[in-house]
Amino acid sequence: MIALTAAFLLTIDKFAILEDPQAQLSCNFSVLVGCSTNLGSWQGAILGFPNPVIGLMAWPVVITIGAAILAGARFARWFWVALNVGVTGALAFVIWLMAQSFFVLDVLCPWCMVTWTVTIPLFLAVTLHNLMTGNLPAGPRVRRLASVAYSWLIVITIVCYLVAAVIAQVEMDFLNRL
Repeated sequence: MIALTAAFLLTIDKFAILEDPQAQLSCNFSVLVGCSTNLGSWQGAILGFPNPVIGLMAWPVVITIGAAILAGARFARWFWVALNVGVTGALAFVIWLMAQSFFVLDVLCPWCMVTWTVTIPLFLAVTLHNLMTGNLPAGPRVRRLASVAYSWLIVITIVCYLVAAVIAQVEMDFLNRL
């Protein structure tokens, strides 16, 4: 729900820019943290339409799957594999967008960062689940390792966030620019 809200707010901000290129957006906090640069770049519409539209389509699917699991639904192996392919694609896209923000655009989009922070643990959870349950082919050692890693999911996620923060700091000198 958090990432869907971020995608929605980013879409609203994109509409505001389209109506008035000089609009003051809710996501612009400083030269370093704002979404105007990202939304106005070619990276902000990689498939020819604004990237947040992808989130508006994808996050309801993830929310529905989560609700179904909470309600006791069981899914076939092919479904879990397809979900894993989807979240792997999402993670690859997020990593590319992070690199574009850190190394090319030199600005951090707050709504984009919300999506990043949700996509990373989603990928980890789905992939580790699939390895543990045999939905993805893996030997017994990998299954056991996935089980241990799954129990450390929060810590692994935080480490991923810290790695991203260090890369952003090294490349953008974030702390000195605040």
